[in-house]
Amino acid sequence: MKLKGTSKKKLFKSFIRIIILYLVFSITFYYSLKNSNNINNSKFINFLLEGGNSHLLGDYKLIDIVNSSTNYLFSIDFKKPSTIFNTSILRGETSNIELEHDDDYSNLEELKKISSYIEDPNPVDINNPIVYIYNSHQLENYNNFNLDIYGITPNVLMASYLLKEKLNSKGISTIVEDANLTEFLSINGWNHASSYKASRIFILDKKNKYSSLKYFIDIHRDSVGRSSTTTSIGGKDYAKILFVIGLEHDNYKSNLKTVEEVNSLVNKYYPSLSKGILKKEGIGVDGIYNQDISPNSILIEVGGVDNNIDEVLNTIEALSNILFYYISGDNNG
Repeated sequence: MKLKGTSKKKLFKSFIRIIILYLVFSITFYYSLKNSNNINNSKFINFLLEGGNSHLLGDYKLIDIVNSSTNYLFSIDFKKPSTIFNTSILRGETSNIELEHDDDYSNLEELKKISSYIEDPNPVDINNPIVYIYNSHQLENYNNFNLDIYGITPNVLMASYLLKEKLNSKGISTIVEDANLTEFLSINGWNHASSYKASRIFILDKKNKYSSLKYFIDIHRDSVGRSSTTTSIGGKDYAKILFVIGLEHDNYKSNLKTVEEVNSLVNKYYPSLSKGILKKEGIGVDGIYNQDISPNSILIEVGGVDNNIDEVLNTIEALSNILFYYISGDNNG
């Protein structure tokens, strides 16, 4: 009996050693990721588009071997981007800055502390694009909890690049405005409230350059809480969308018709994804949102400040399908 007890103690000590070694390996791996120069916004976008870990984690060995263990011990799954970074075992304390969403948009300096301009990792040269995606507020951020240490700042500009790639892969010729609008505002001495004036200049420039453009999509994100901006469809979490229509111009009815048709498709194929259509006019709001430029102007709030990039990516995939159905006329899915 004494020998049996000794064997159990040896097994227990061996198990403890394995756990300690594994913790050392995990922490070392974590700081290797943290200090890696191979991780940045551009590569992270491609990582998301690939849907796997080949771009971000391809340089590390033993990933397949330890994945099941890390998933069990730390709830980290290297095949799901957000679990790598948003993990409780490695996270430190951070402040959650609530950003008020209104038509004053006086919070540019706060946004600059959280978010940053992102270059397009996959620039395209398209002669006859039909979709132009832009962001009047490029720095509107998503949940960056524990992502900033990697130099990754998910924001609406990242969402635009993702949507562009999805649409082009479906044969819908799409370009994104990749000029730095925050820098443009600064150069002209304009405050954040002039964002729509700034984006209008670029919209008109692209419209004059590409007579083929038919759809103009301005992507934003909301600032209300997660419970209002998240839904689950088929076991997957999505960032909810909200369409915004300005009523203070003569052609708003044509924009409203376009948005109503698109929203109808969203409700058909992705029930609960859309929060509906918000019509805005009156004191304290823009009321136009540059939608007087085209009868097919679409302003979409994609998720909110608390949504993570996985949820946004799921919604971008859904939106790419909906826009494909709408633009191609293939409403049978």
